[in-house]
Formats: sequence, structure tokens, C-alpha cells
Amino acid sequence: MRVVGRKVERKEGRAKVTGAARYVDDLRMPGMLIGRTVRAPIACGELVGIKTELGGPGFTTVDFCDIPGKNVVSLIAEDQPCLVEREIRHAEEPVFLIAHESREALLEARVSLECRPGVPVFDPLASPRSFKDILIEKGDVAKGFAEAALIVEGEYRAGLQEHVSIEPNGVIAWPENGGIAVLGSLQCPYYVHRALMTLLALPPEKVRVCQAETGGGFGGKEEYPSMLAGHAALLALKSKRPVKIVYDREEEMAATTKRHPAIVRHRTGVAKDGRLVAQDIEVILDGGAYVTLSPVVLSRACIHAAGPYRCANVRIRGRAMFTNTVPNGAFRGFGAPQTQFAGEAHMDRIAEALGEDPVKLRETNALRPGDTTATGQRMHDDCSALEVLREAVKRTRFPEKRWKWKGTGRGIGLALFYHGAGFTGSGEVKLASKAALELTERGARILTGTTEMGQGQRTTHAQIVAEELGWPYEAIEVAEVDTARVPDSGPTVASRTCMIVGGILQACAKELKAKLGRLTPRAYLKRNGPLVVTKSYEHPGDVAWNDETYRGDAYGTFAWGCEVAELNVDPDTYEARLTKFTAVVEIGKAIHPVLAAGQVEGGAAQGIGYALLEEAILRDGRMANASMTNYIIPTTVDTPTIETVILERPYRHGPFGAKGVGELPVDGAAPAIVNALRHAGADIRRIPATPERIMEALCASR
Repeated sequence: MRVVGRKVERKEGRAKVTGAARYVDDLRMPGMLIGRTVRAPIACGELVGIKTELGGPGFTTVDFCDIPGKNVVSLIAEDQPCLVEREIRHAEEPVFLIAHESREALLEARVSLECRPGVPVFDPLASPRSFKDILIEKGDVAKGFAEAALIVEGEYRAGLQEHVSIEPNGVIAWPENGGIAVLGSLQCPYYVHRALMTLLALPPEKVRVCQAETGGGFGGKEEYPSMLAGHAALLALKSKRPVKIVYDREEEMAATTKRHPAIVRHRTGVAKDGRLVAQDIEVILDGGAYVTLSPVVLSRACIHAAGPYRCANVRIRGRAMFTNTVPNGAFRGFGAPQTQFAGEAHMDRIAEALGEDPVKLRETNALRPGDTTATGQRMHDDCSALEVLREAVKRTRFPEKRWKWKGTGRGIGLALFYHGAGFTGSGEVKLASKAALELTERGARILTGTTEMGQGQRTTHAQIVAEELGWPYEAIEVAEVDTARVPDSGPTVASRTCMIVGGILQACAKELKAKLGRLTPRAYLKRNGPLVVTKSYEHPGDVAWNDETYRGDAYGTFAWGCEVAELNVDPDTYEARLTKFTAVVEIGKAIHPVLAAGQVEGGAAQGIGYALLEEAILRDGRMANASMTNYIIPTTVDTPTIETVILERPYRHGPFGAKGVGELPVDGAAPAIVNALRHAGADIRRIPATPERIMEALCASR
């Protein structure tokens, strides 16, 4: 191939390295005000009154009475208010908005909330309310357990994780043509567009949403910008001036969504030869105070809970529970990292109980072409579980190190995992995503609603189009994301951007090429005038899913991975120090190998933080360590050499065979590290594995 599979220059790279790229907080508009959110001081109760001491003129204030449409953040369920009316469900819930042209005056203004406290629920196991329940069943679980030679049980827990994007959430809103325009750091412009239409009671043509340069998202800018954009828009409409709201790091950490905490319980029946004969799995997620995206997070968590293994008898029960805490939402992997951590930690415990090598146990049970998952999805030729497992074992000399390091304080552990690419089940059909190509004099311009946030989608999309057209990469432009100009390509989430939207663009390029014939772009435009080719997602005929029963093909395909962690445990401080990390992934086709490797390394680094360092401490429902001083993320000191190996088994419906890659690597890091700690003598069943938890585990084993 001439362009695909090559290391080409990133479309936005030059602007970023020269400092020409401008983020929300770099932007100024004439007459612009700065906005601020006043938040609830309690986790549960009633709002009784609001008192203000503004100390001067020039302020704009907004409460729920100023909302012209429905006071909701429109998403899956319309249960979350944009501003509290009376009931308070979580600490830091937005109540009142205030804006002024002077940041100093804004910070000096005093707004006090009179509240009547209620009795909060912080424990999801004690919660009386479930946002979503899921049941997946395959075979006869009772019969499977009756035939088992060994039954292994275990409970595993994972805590909150903060996104810590380089750039926090931020938007600018201004009145425009009798409606509203918003420019923001965001992942899903059409989510924001729909939410503003509902909140402001405006028709689609009166709402325009544009993406600014975005410094990372990881899911933290999927649904939350709808809330923030609503706040800025309300202030802008009332003041009739542009309004900017950019969170500082403390507000970002205290008030926005996190990765769902999870409790996962396994009961597994195993035959004498190590075959899994029954799996009974319970998944409990803490959804926080509102639904947000908990149903889709729970869905993916449950579908991935049985792991990349064949088993004839499986039951998976899942619940997303209400608590009086900040709502949890999308985060890279959304649900799969929690359940695959539990599943892979449990697999090592099964191997130990059998007295069997953990690699052999996985080889015995790994999915192969022709096998079916817990939902009944049949694996095709691009099923690569054994391939990534064997490559990782060979590259790391896993058996040799496992034998040599036993009892030395050193540990080596691995995790085998997979990740469904694209929306679950019929999700892509319901989205009906569109993309377009516009002919230019020197080539073509890509028109999509998918967003660049550092992952390189502008580049990979341009590579796909250039390859299909047979044109130079430089001939392909990528339009800025503006809902007034680009079609709705669906959200930039779920490892779908390259595989799904890239596939639509490939179809656009085929049609554009056919329309041009032998003409150059310039000659065609001169003869025929403007040309825009728009295509919609086409559902593969061999993929079938039942949303009611959770049976069938949950995803078009899976990407596969095996990660190996090597570490030392300090005998004095009980810190786990990673010495090497190896990630072997199979992603169909690496459109841009360097960008793909960067995604793997970044996901692994986030997984390392999830496993060892990142612990959000809640007190009375509020994050007590909402700062970079005491919420610890991995630095270069904590992140070892990461060896990345990319294998390719093309997916028949992906552009040039590509699958998703962005979320896959975060799934395996935590279980690989926990299994390395088990090898070093520490039985860890709750992450993060802080020094205190490692010390407790080591002391318990002596």
C-alpha cells in the first residue's frame, strides 16, 4: 500500500508542536464574560434558598427558572437536571451560575446555598435503586457446576479513576442568529447539539456546536460537555454576550464523571483437565447519582466479563446502582477494564488451585475460530487469542522468569483479553452514522463529526481516503468539526472512529473515484461544479443481535491483546516497581503504525495508574483528594519500558482490515500487574494495589 500502513506526518502535528494550535482557554471574544458554577455542598437533601452578595454591577446570574426548555441534560435518560431545582442528589451538583467580565470580581462574589440535609446512600450494595439490570445466559449453569471437579470463588473490587486529560473541560458560548453557538473541548458535538436543543427549546438550525482543539478526552468529554455547554449557553443568552467557562483542575476532579467503581464476583467450575465448565459472574457498578452512560458501561462490562474463553455454561448478571455520589460515566474501555481485571485475576487463582501453569490454563480455554462467546457470538478467522498469548509468552521468556523469580520478591504476570470494536449490538444501526467527501481543486476534504483529541483520527482518516483514491496523502484535507457543516458521524468513542467511520469514508472515496473517472479534481469542478459524496453506515449482513435477550453478535469483531508485567516489590516500602511491560495486540491493520503504538503505550500507562496508584478518596460523597498533589498518576519514573508488538489479522468489514485499537490496551494492564504481584507473594483482589494493600496481602500470606 502507498499510504495505509505508513508513517505519515500528522495532520495537526505541525500546529501543535509550533504552538499555533489554540485551545479553549487561549481564545478571546469581544465583550466576553467568564462563567462560574455554584455547587451543592451536601450529598443529599433539599435546596431551601440562595443568597447572593455580588459586591458590584456587571454580573449575570442564572438559576433553573431561566431555562427556556426542559431542565434536563438529554442523554439516555432525562433524569439529570442542568441546574438543581429542589432535590440535591450529590455533592458538587450544579445549582447556580454567575458570570462577569472580571475573573477577580467573579471569584470575590459570594453566593451561599441554604440546604436541608437528607440521608445519603454511598454503598452500591445498600442502594435500593438500580439504573439498569442485565442478564446473559448460555447453556445450563447448574449442570456445569454439577460436572465440575473444582469450584473457585472470588470477589474483586476496582475503584474510581479520574481521566486527568491534559486539558480540563471548557467551552465558549455566544448568541448567534437568534439561537446559540458553542465552541468547546469535546468528543461528541452532536450529543451537545441535541442536549442544547432540549434545554433551550431551539430547533436544530438554531444550535451550532464546534470543536476547539482538544487536549485529550478518554471519555471524560463524551457526555459531560453537554452539561457544561448548557451552563455557558444559559449565561450567554441571558447576558447577550459570549461566555467562557473553563474548569480548573480541582473543579474538574471534584465535579465531573469518573470510571465506575465495580464489585465483580466469580464462581467458576473447572474440569480436571483445566477446562472451564461453568461460569457464574455478578457485576455491580456504582453509577452515582444519575444514569448518564451507566447502561452502556454495564452492557460492555457484562459482555466482556467471561473473558476471551470458551465455556459451554455461563451466567452473567449485572446491575448499575444509584448512590449519592458524583455520576460516573464513560472512561476508556468503559466497563471492560473492570470486569477483565476481575476475570484475569480469577484465572490465575484457578491455575493456582489446580496446580497448573497459568499459560497452559489460558491455552486450554482460549477462544478459537468457530467457538462462541457468552452471548453466542461465533468467532471468525480473525480470532487471535492464542496468537497474542503465545507471542507475549515467547517475547518475555515468561515460563523461565516465572520459575527463576519465585520467592525472590520479583514477579511476572500476564493477562489475556479482548475488546469489542464499535457500538454494541444494533447500536451502529441505530446511530446511522454519516460521513462525506467534498471535492477540492487539489484533492478532497473529509467532512465528519468525529473529533481529534490526540489519537490521530484526522491522520488515519486521510490515509484511508488517500489510499482508496490512489492520491497523495497531502491531497486530503480534514474539515473542522462544526455541526452546521459536517454530518453526524456518531460519537468519537468505543474504538469506532477508524473502523466504522473510516469504513464509511472508504465507501465515499470509492464513489468519488467512480464519479471522477479520468478527470482531475480541477477539471471535474470546472466542468460539473461542486461535488460532495455522502454515505451512511451499512450494516454487515452476517452480524445479528437481539437487544432483549443479549444473544448474538455483540460486536462486528474483537481486537485481541496479551500484556505482561514484570516488577519488584520493595521489602521496606512495599511499593511495586515495574521493570518492564510488554503489550502484544492484534488490531486487524495498523493504518498508521506509530499512532497505533502510541495508543497502546498510552492505554498501558493509564492501566498502570489504575492498577497501582490512582485512588480517589471520597468523604461524605465528595472527592477529598481532588488535586494533582494527592491524586497520583504515573510519571516517567513509574512507567517502565513498554515494548509494543502489533499483529495483524484483517477484519473483513474494516477499512483495509482495520479494527479498533484505542480502548483495548487499558483492559489488560491491571490484571497483568495484579498477577505479577500474586507471583511475588501478594494476593491482591482490590485495585489500586497501593503499598498499604500490598503490605497487608504479604503479611497475610506469611
